[in-house]
Amino acid sequence: MAACGLDFGTSNTTLGRWQDGAPRLLRLEGGHVTIPSAIFFAPGREAVIGRAAMSAYVEGVPGRLMRSLKSVLGSSLLEETTPVGRERVRFRDVIGRYLAGVKARAEAEAGKSFDTVVHGRPVHFIDDDPEGDRKAEDALRGIAESIGFRHVSFQYEPIAAALDYEQGIAREELALIADIGGGTSDFSIVRLSPERHSRADRAGDILANDGVRIGGTDFDRMLSLGTVMPLLGLGSPMRRGDLAVPNAYFHDLATWSSINRLYNSKTLREIEETRRDASRPELLGRLHAVVEGERGHSLAMEVEGAKIATSERGGARLDLGWIEGGLAAEIDRDGLVRHTGDLARRIAERIGRCLGQAGVGADAIDALFLTGGSTGLPHVRAALTTCLPQARVAEGDTFGSVGTGLTLEAARRAA
Repeated sequence: MAACGLDFGTSNTTLGRWQDGAPRLLRLEGGHVTIPSAIFFAPGREAVIGRAAMSAYVEGVPGRLMRSLKSVLGSSLLEETTPVGRERVRFRDVIGRYLAGVKARAEAEAGKSFDTVVHGRPVHFIDDDPEGDRKAEDALRGIAESIGFRHVSFQYEPIAAALDYEQGIAREELALIADIGGGTSDFSIVRLSPERHSRADRAGDILANDGVRIGGTDFDRMLSLGTVMPLLGLGSPMRRGDLAVPNAYFHDLATWSSINRLYNSKTLREIEETRRDASRPELLGRLHAVVEGERGHSLAMEVEGAKIATSERGGARLDLGWIEGGLAAEIDRDGLVRHTGDLARRIAERIGRCLGQAGVGADAIDALFLTGGSTGLPHVRAALTTCLPQARVAEGDTFGSVGTGLTLEAARRAA
């Protein structure tokens, strides 16, 4: 029975196996152990995944890009269909095709087939909805079984990150694990030590788990709505009355998992009708151009890149000249905080809930372990560390800690 650990993330995916007495993440795309959670369908061709999918879209190959696939789990979108060439494909099956591709690459790299998987999952797929949460896990289990996994189990992603972190500590610690990913923010309070690491049953060491459906793609969305979408007409007035332009188009265009909803003739007609009645028709003309050219993902990629650049360097300029000559948006760190600061605050609030669930105070936490790409946002990091001022801050592999921990868990369960 060959076992693996699979971290299917909103932005990136990893898969690992136990080899030579240690967990090892497998190379899934070239020399990379991470592969973007993206798939591209081109008419008459096999679907491509990962960086190749993103490149095909950017290079203008005709077809349909889908990214942030995990976001539809727990939503009504999972059972809906989307047009792919001349057929309509369920989002559930799109996820299956993507994960089947990941599994095949991992098996080629490992030289063996995997029939057992420990799948990572967020603490909550959906906030405050236990039944929806159960359905999301059941759906992911069904998808895993449909692509050839015979034995499927799950582990919370922050617990998996804790297992990775525990490999490197020298003494017992009470750690709060913060996994701030692309789609969710998840927290666990876990008692860790070199001695406890070898135990098969760790249930007694887990004091609390909590999470919220907020992640990096939500920061992209709010930044886009605040800085880019007004250039396409969001918030602008209609000619008659005191109404503003309908905002649904802009929210879909700013949300990774909803962009493809716009790519149809009905939406284009509606936008054109709105443009004729708008006080600023030139702005709606820009929106029409983006949707007609199916360039929504290009826009989302540029916003994501600007978010990262602003976090790292303090500012960024989005050159939108491909929409209209000379069009651009400027973003600085103050603007990033202004548009997304509430998200950071809501994420940090979960630390208080975790402490309450564990029955400990902030001063009892020895270490705050940060993983996930969105921990790179300075105001998110500041919000988290402010909650635990006495805790030592430790960082893991931003995109690999969860996958490594899941691989450890897979080896333990298969033993």
